[in-house]
Amino acid sequence: MSVLVFVEINKGRVKKASLECVNYASKIAQLTNSTVVALVNNADATQLEEIGKAGANKILSVKNDKLNSDSIYVTAAIEQAAKTENSKVIVFAFDITGKAVAPRLSAKLKAGMVAGATDYPTLNGTNFEVKKNVFSGKASAIYSINTDVKIISLLPNSFPLTLSANAATVVDFNVDLSSVSSKITIKETKSNASDGMVPLTEAELVVSAGRGLKGPENWGIIEDLAKSLNATTACSRPVSDMHWRPHHEHVGQTGFAIRPNLYIAIGISGAIQHLAGVNGSKTIVVINNDKEAPFFKSADYGIVGDAFSIVPKLTEAIKKFKASQN
Repeated sequence: MSVLVFVEINKGRVKKASLECVNYASKIAQLTNSTVVALVNNADATQLEEIGKAGANKILSVKNDKLNSDSIYVTAAIEQAAKTENSKVIVFAFDITGKAVAPRLSAKLKAGMVAGATDYPTLNGTNFEVKKNVFSGKASAIYSINTDVKIISLLPNSFPLTLSANAATVVDFNVDLSSVSSKITIKETKSNASDGMVPLTEAELVVSAGRGLKGPENWGIIEDLAKSLNATTACSRPVSDMHWRPHHEHVGQTGFAIRPNLYIAIGISGAIQHLAGVNGSKTIVVINNDKEAPFFKSADYGIVGDAFSIVPKLTEAIKKFKASQN
């Protein structure tokens, strides 16, 4: 019996969310006296080594470019791996791929599923009890999975990532996709993240701004602050709707849900729809000239004042501090 994890490679590196899933799977393996098997496509030796350090006992190495084109192929590959390895638990990241594949796989394997888990499962006989957020993060619920095969997807950056000296056994795994057909044709691929910037869903530091910036021409102070922190930039929905910033930077209930260690919100009022996407952040800092802004009620630290004065000074202070540490 095994715990199966689907691991993704993005821009030449293993996604942090995938490594968190391998860590999570190793905890489940300890509970169920099983092993951790990772399925990964087009990984090199360094990436395979990193997956092993995250806790995988065995890695199924696939070389098939179809898995990069349509989630229906990924579903078929994982289904074959699960049956080959007698996997009773399958773990995904609760990201674009996980949201597309896990429900399909749940139907195919008749497996109970919890999407967006925020804690490790507890055993109740053969059942799993899994905690997740509900009502846009304002409450938590515990779900019981009582099926033979169980599927869990994890909110990224919800679990600490640890690497060890563990080494996994790597085997080549061939998937049969001859009977699977796709209706998707990829004509062009464009990257969402800026050069050197951590993808928003994986970022531990995020600097975000809203309509308080008054226009896209003022975004330079946000980018400067983010650069000084090695952070990723984000925005509120009105900003992306007005095309001040690209839609892939939109965080909130209708955008990306993120859980960074630090979220700095500048010129954002903090409506409930925005909070639903960021209230899992470990620390929230709010900068707003309206002392009645709702965001201050959810903030760990707040500054009431003009962002155009405060943000450049904050950036300069961070630069000076970092220079003093060298």
